[in-house]
Amino acid sequence: MTNRNKLVLILMLILGVIILVFSLRDVSFRSLATDLLTLNWRWLLVAMASMLISYFLEAIVVKILLQRETMEFPLRSAVRIPLIEQLFNGITPFSSGGQPAQLFALIQSGVDAGRATSVLLMKFVVYQSMIVINFIIALFIGFHFVASKMHALSLFFLFGFLIHFAVIVGLLLVMYWYSFTRKLVGVFFKLLRCFSHSVRIDHWEMVLDEKINNFYQESLRLKRDSWLLLKIGLITLIQLLFYYIVPYFILLALGEKNVSLLLVTTFHILIVMVISLFPIPGGSGGAEYSFSTIFSSFITNSSKLVLAMLLWRLLTYYLGILLGMIALVVRPQKVKQ
Repeated sequence: MTNRNKLVLILMLILGVIILVFSLRDVSFRSLATDLLTLNWRWLLVAMASMLISYFLEAIVVKILLQRETMEFPLRSAVRIPLIEQLFNGITPFSSGGQPAQLFALIQSGVDAGRATSVLLMKFVVYQSMIVINFIIALFIGFHFVASKMHALSLFFLFGFLIHFAVIVGLLLVMYWYSFTRKLVGVFFKLLRCFSHSVRIDHWEMVLDEKINNFYQESLRLKRDSWLLLKIGLITLIQLLFYYIVPYFILLALGEKNVSLLLVTTFHILIVMVISLFPIPGGSGGAEYSFSTIFSSFITNSSKLVLAMLLWRLLTYYLGILLGMIALVVRPQKVKQ
């Protein structure tokens, strides 16, 4: 970690404390203490286990993809990858640090940079596809409820969907209409030069051109191995499911038994989409607000609602950061060719 990363991490922890204090401003300490004492710790452990399984399944995807590259990648090293990703996603705006951090961790484990990039590209494509599929289903199930009660948030949901959908459309254009995409990018940069002739624009075009070419080459391999694509797609779908159901177990831990698993999972999918729009690392502030606003329909008790939000953030955000810090200092086992 660089000094800048360490500084951001400290700032995010301070921001977390500020949000905690702000959330507790209207909550009775006695009510909060009572809710903590009556907490069903078994369900909370199930929620934690659900998060850990999600990380483990992502590690399995990495291991499978590297095996395709004729590498025997140790499971311990594979587990490091999603944890380090969680750490750097959590301390960078728009989770932009996760991909480079994974690349560094793979190279550190002895994987060639080109092969590591290839693996991460495939993993990214599948992950984004599964997120969009989940979100489309969630929109059909829960959007009408959110739109009727929280109009402002519903606009965020649609905007988030459009961004992720645009990413998938862009990837599909490269995969199936490569020449057309190259021409489209060329036209875009020509229009951009009408407003500015900066050297930076030439650099951006060169970088984007290289990335498009790299992804196209990888997409050719993807299309040839449809069984592998289907397998890691299914594992990623299950991985996301374990992540999305965490709030349901938290609500059970708080004694809220008359809750719908489908509806809670749907709302969590929508919240995750909103979080991705906030430039602050981890979507801090926006994440807490979205959770409290949406899940207030399930929990009417204010102290329980705040406690549910805090437990959710601890498990889905701070746990990943903590495990990522541990993974960062663990020495990786080298890959066997």
